[in-house]
Amino acid sequence: MKILLLEDDEILSETLAELLESEGFFVRLVEDGEEAIEDTFGAKFDLFLLDVNVPLVNGFDFLKSLRESGDTTPAIFITALSDVASLSKGFDVGADDYIKKPFDFDELLVRIKALLKKRYHTYASEIRVGEFRFDIEKEELYRGESFVPLPPYEKEIVKLLFQNVDKTLTKERLFEELGGGNEMSEGALRVHMVKLRKIGLPITTIKGIGYRVATK
Repeated sequence: MKILLLEDDEILSETLAELLESEGFFVRLVEDGEEAIEDTFGAKFDLFLLDVNVPLVNGFDFLKSLRESGDTTPAIFITALSDVASLSKGFDVGADDYIKKPFDFDELLVRIKALLKKRYHTYASEIRVGEFRFDIEKEELYRGESFVPLPPYEKEIVKLLFQNVDKTLTKERLFEELGGGNEMSEGALRVHMVKLRKIGLPITTIKGIGYRVATK
């Protein structure tokens, strides 16, 4: 899962990123609202963690502009602002949650997981597709009760496909997730998909767009 963290306090942002990455998240750090907006043009995120008082474009205006453009990515404000007016404004511009600084990291993690579970249903202990199941916590694939070993790239592809069951993953999204578009060619991606199909995974090619696995 990819998190965009908008925070101009360098120590706090680096600490949060380290803690979140230890929980298995990919974290993109940005220090100002304009950079955050640019990043949303080039990549898809699963969650926004937003401070309010940041340079150039503040957190409220950043989220308001995204909501007006149709972006529904879950968002949590992490801010020292604690007055009722600020709290109200945060929800008015489209926040899903709001946590006041200073906060306990474990509390933030609980809120993040609850929000992502509600939105993406990815924090169940496992995701099942036919006779296959993917253990979310261990990042392991099983066919029935048998463990299926996977090399790193194919494990990441399986994780992405299972986390987006019944949705089409575009080739561009896969390239971005598998190395920022620089480490994976279209031919190499096809080879990985062929190998995954050989073990029985029901991967469908959506011609010219990408791939998907479906529950039906």
